[in-house]
Amino acid sequence: MERALLKITKGIAEVTLNRPNKRNALDLLMFKELTAIGEQLLETPEARVVILRGEGSAFCAGLDFMSMMSLKDGVDQLLFRDGQSPANCAQRVAWIWHELPMPVIAVLHGAVFGGGLQIALGADMRFSTADAQLSVMETKWGLCPDMTLSQTLPKLVGLDVAKWLTYTGDIVDGTRAHQLGLVTQLSDDPLQMAREVAQQIADRSPHAIRACKTLLNEGPASSVEEAFELEEKLQRQLIGSANQLEAVQANFMKRPPKFINP
Repeated sequence: MERALLKITKGIAEVTLNRPNKRNALDLLMFKELTAIGEQLLETPEARVVILRGEGSAFCAGLDFMSMMSLKDGVDQLLFRDGQSPANCAQRVAWIWHELPMPVIAVLHGAVFGGGLQIALGADMRFSTADAQLSVMETKWGLCPDMTLSQTLPKLVGLDVAKWLTYTGDIVDGTRAHQLGLVTQLSDDPLQMAREVAQQIADRSPHAIRACKTLLNEGPASSVEEAFELEEKLQRQLIGSANQLEAVQANFMKRPPKFINP
């Protein structure tokens, strides 16, 4: 069975973690297939937005320890770094969603533990059921997070809350996660909500959306001067471009726009 699936329809790419009998726990094949799909999307201009979801009863229950420990060189493979990315193999499966030029929406339900949470944190937004269970969880197993959490969690919840969640491994439900800032929106049907929001995004100029993601990924970590220069640079690239003119014309003519893919 394929561990990860990709379907693209009308500019919306749906990526599905597909190991439902194991609550989508991460084995080596899952790491490799999810990352490969992310890398494929880097080179897929018709994909304007991505939905990241889990099949079955959970988004992802974290690392499949038994599977990984059964491999003689499993740890070495997870920590392998090819030099083409700042991330090693384990980190790449979470960081690739941050690297994608288009927005990524993670849809959360059931268990969202350990590595599963870190994958979700790599997305731009997280839509969740109220009863989903989220936990950093690594300390329960005598480990520390090593799948890019250092670059994602503190930016969402603040350093002190990130430390609390990491030190304790406490499990919080979707409602509490929303209050803390881990979750963007709550819904009884987060997948349907994600599809509706994804359609809104897909209907915008893909060049404008990609510029917005670049701005919001890079701007907050920049100095004021660098951030303002980035705003200007991105805007100069958009003003007068084919898609920007199409957006204006479509609005004035009250018709659906016909945008060119990047």
